[in-house]
Amino acid sequence: MINGLSSFCATFLLLLSASLASRAQGPAAGREHLLLDAGWRFAYGHPSDPKQDFTNGTSYFSYLAKTGNGDGAAAVKFDDRAWRQLDLPHDWAVEQGFSEQASFSHGFKTVGRAFPNTSVGWYRKSFAVPASDLGRRISLDFDGVYRNSIVWVNGHYLGTQASGYNGFQYDISDYLHYDGKPNVIAVRVDATMEEGWFYEGAGIYRHTWLTKTAPLHVAPHGTFVTTKLDGSAATLTAKTTIKNSALTPQTFDVVQDVVDAAGQIVATTQVRQLHLGAAREQEFTCTIPVANARLWSIETPYLYKLVTRVQQAGAAVDQYETRFGVRTIRFDANEGFFLNGQHVKIKGTNNHQEHAGVGTAIPDALQDWRIRQLKSFGSNAYRCSHNPPTPELLDACDRLGMLVIDENRLMGITEPLLNELKTLMVRDRNHPSIISWSIGNEEWAIESNVLGARIAATMQAYAKTIDSTRAITAGISGGWGQGTSTTIDVMGYNYIAQGSTDAQHAKFPQQPGWGTEEGSTFATRGVYVTDMAKHYIAAYDKKPRPSFYSIEEGWRHYADRPYLAGLFIWTGFDYRGEATPFRWPSVTSYFGMLDLCGFPKDDYYYLKSWWTTQPTLHLLPHWNWAGKEGQPIDVWAYSNCDEVELFLNNKSLGKKAMTKNSHLEWQVPYASGTLAAVGYRNGKKIATDQVQTTGPAAAIALAASSATVQANGEDVSVVTVRIEAKNQRLMPTADSEVTFSLRGPGKIIGVGNGDPTSLEPDQFLPTVRALPIENVKEKGFGGPVSGAETGAAFDDSGWGSAAARQYDAATELVPTAQAYVNRGSFELPADLSAAQITFFYQPIGQQQSIYINGHALAQNLTGEQASAQGYQLDKSWLKPGRNSLAVVSVPFVKKQIWDVFNIDPGTVQVITPAAAWRRKAFNGLAQVLVQGTRTPGDITLTATAPGLKASVLKIKSVAATPRPAL
Repeated sequence: MINGLSSFCATFLLLLSASLASRAQGPAAGREHLLLDAGWRFAYGHPSDPKQDFTNGTSYFSYLAKTGNGDGAAAVKFDDRAWRQLDLPHDWAVEQGFSEQASFSHGFKTVGRAFPNTSVGWYRKSFAVPASDLGRRISLDFDGVYRNSIVWVNGHYLGTQASGYNGFQYDISDYLHYDGKPNVIAVRVDATMEEGWFYEGAGIYRHTWLTKTAPLHVAPHGTFVTTKLDGSAATLTAKTTIKNSALTPQTFDVVQDVVDAAGQIVATTQVRQLHLGAAREQEFTCTIPVANARLWSIETPYLYKLVTRVQQAGAAVDQYETRFGVRTIRFDANEGFFLNGQHVKIKGTNNHQEHAGVGTAIPDALQDWRIRQLKSFGSNAYRCSHNPPTPELLDACDRLGMLVIDENRLMGITEPLLNELKTLMVRDRNHPSIISWSIGNEEWAIESNVLGARIAATMQAYAKTIDSTRAITAGISGGWGQGTSTTIDVMGYNYIAQGSTDAQHAKFPQQPGWGTEEGSTFATRGVYVTDMAKHYIAAYDKKPRPSFYSIEEGWRHYADRPYLAGLFIWTGFDYRGEATPFRWPSVTSYFGMLDLCGFPKDDYYYLKSWWTTQPTLHLLPHWNWAGKEGQPIDVWAYSNCDEVELFLNNKSLGKKAMTKNSHLEWQVPYASGTLAAVGYRNGKKIATDQVQTTGPAAAIALAASSATVQANGEDVSVVTVRIEAKNQRLMPTADSEVTFSLRGPGKIIGVGNGDPTSLEPDQFLPTVRALPIENVKEKGFGGPVSGAETGAAFDDSGWGSAAARQYDAATELVPTAQAYVNRGSFELPADLSAAQITFFYQPIGQQQSIYINGHALAQNLTGEQASAQGYQLDKSWLKPGRNSLAVVSVPFVKKQIWDVFNIDPGTVQVITPAAAWRRKAFNGLAQVLVQGTRTPGDITLTATAPGLKASVLKIKSVAATPRPAL
């Protein structure tokens, strides 16, 4: 035994020396940032029942007790073959139905404390790492997991991240196999407890990455580029944090290239002979002059790239790219906000991170589409309410020219809470779109008192140590003139009905201010008569409550005061939850300028009139009012014309002058036909709009936001579904249910219609159920098994548990029986007609034969043979309800007395095909999200509905290079 131990130690030390030598020398140069979204397995766990949570954390030595002791679904050898296969990002909450017992703030989706069976999710993925990567530093990076995630790699516990919003990384280099064996990631996600009071989704809803670097490399988010302008010349200050994960000190050079949008190097600098000790990191600073710099602005969002190379002996060991923009920002207490020295009135919106059909798992292309929708009515700013956003949202704002308030989730001064703020700022600080950091929102317990003043001051001072180039703000809903409002850089007014902005400005004349939330209103798209029973609110912009201002009232207040930098409307898009002023069955808010799908409500056109210079004229309501002939109808016009003239069936109803930042109203006795408006500027006709009475719904029309998608597996086309009367007119009250089918290299990923009371599914997915083998019993035999023991009706009530197997008393290694029969059962659903049923067997012996309800499924298989595949079961052998499994096996023999063998014979997977995708139109509109695969070709979407002419839409999937991925 001593000699064996010596031999083992010598072998171990040899391997360790080789590993350390590889780390000291470093691998071949090159950074890889690989998308890790594809090919995950998913299953529901349970917040409190270990049996339903795959027995995780129940071992004698838990994963917190001993390194590498991940058990249950965190164990490397756990069999996840029966779990559902999916790609990330994934929001399992949006897949759920609705219940009145569910959370009001989260849109009544069946996730949370009242629904434990759908509140914990497990994800697993296997991947290989080549031997050539030994010595590199490899990290597992998550952009965001909602919520309370625990991560293991190869059974090793990595950490717990409570926040559902901040990204996090784990260095997994020393846990990995580099010898061809698979590496296994396991992630447990617990969405039982809400973090916010709005829909937040559930699961790994943002991207996941594997990053590989040399031991000497730029630290994660390790660059910070700031700019100063002198005329057209810019001076960049580039701060770069270099990390040395090698076990020896390193000497190196840092080369910084500034690359313009055309890919040309326009400036470069080099710092030589830098030194960094082993296992240390340090920030290095250099300045880079850039002549004739092009500025980033809302209208021309020009982006540069800083390419940082870490070099040793003249060769690059790491290269890190940072996108940035050259621009200046400034807040003035009397004149508002300035970008590049030019005054800009902030015309912003607040938004939560979700979209109809996909919840929080928003594809990157859809992020772009949403920002374009906001810009289409003149919005120039976006507040991330009330949490750190996904990085791709900020990338879209950078590319498209949208200013951003980047917001922290929770105020506090403890190290963990300040570290959450730091994580946000360090990750996002190079985005030129970000003009302010928000440290919090409506913290009612502290915002009006001295605690708020202290906490805000401490957080603000701490934030300035990370980034002193941007002002700090907070959304404050009350107690103006005291508390948080006395210490914050830029006063954030949440709803001017709470107090007087003029009084705050007079009391703190050196403090800039803006409306972080303003102009809240209730409106249902396409509805013009309030029906409280149906939870529909007319879309005329009216004060929602005595204590709130309408959109128009809010904008006029801020537009009329130069000292206010602008405002952020509550909200740009509708969102799930907070269905104020209603509760069940309303499941989304009523606040948006756009509904949950991004279809404009009428307030969109009010803002477009005064937030853009584009000639705008919009009439409301629609003109389908059968049964109200002769009754007065409220007619409004939103326009930035000088005058608007209204016509009913070509008869003028008079011309009215438009007051700036206002609208026009008429009372028009209803008569079917055409209601038209003409807008004039300087006496000239510049805009028209009309609404017409339509006949019944006649046809479906499909229109795609893009006629092509990139064949990269990620790109999306947003398809609008219109129900039309004759002559291609929108039928404004149509509610037809439309069924969708798709052929070609694409898939539907979500549907919606913007109806705040719709309880229809967002997604139509196959149902994947993993059924355990239950009540497993065992009996040993000294010789051959007769065969009766494998029958479906055999009485095994006198048999014992497999866990109680007896071994030879002398050696404790050899079982006392020569053969064993294990019997168990599984419960199948009532309807098996369309189901695909597969048995995934786990070996329980050296050799085994498997029987289902007495039918021989497999005979005399070794363990390797038995577990190599799943067995698709013949449904003629099966029945609804209880079914039997029997396994006749030759037992394993222990090599060591502490060996533990598998006694779980496996899992039965039942896949029920998805129902056809469908959605009712709401006031004539619905939406389908179509995502391409990685195969080029024609995607054909067909929409049908009873009594309507069908529509066929073709979207071309064009060849594209996918992002580097594992």
